[in-house]
Amino acid sequence: MDFPEKLLTLRKAKDLTQEQLAEKLGVSRQSVSKWESGQATPELEKIVSLSAIFDVTTDYLLKSSEIDDLSVKTEMLEKQQQAILAKEQKQQQVVSCVMYTFVVYLVFLAVCFIGHYLFFSLGLVKSSNIGSFY
Repeated sequence: MDFPEKLLTLRKAKDLTQEQLAEKLGVSRQSVSKWESGQATPELEKIVSLSAIFDVTTDYLLKSSEIDDLSVKTEMLEKQQQAILAKEQKQQQVVSCVMYTFVVYLVFLAVCFIGHYLFFSLGLVKSSNIGSFY
């Protein structure tokens, strides 16, 4: 992987837009775009700043190495796994909430039916008196 690919991969791994990275470096978004497409190369001071932003060495940015590529890809996969796990946890919370609501509704219905049964079966109200209120 060469510098433009590394820059693009690192930027995406940090969830930064070209605009956000440009602001951190004090350059235009077009400059970042040119660096990522290989049309231009940043000045040395910008390379040093990039290494600090992405917490990598300047050697990593400028030299090609398969081991470094794998570590960046591993980090990206870990972030994706964390996002998937968070989404699954949220879905489980929603399902639990729906189930609890359903149980409360069933308990309410049971109480209503039991109350209705007790009210009429124990003779608290005679069926002949029901219509006499009107």
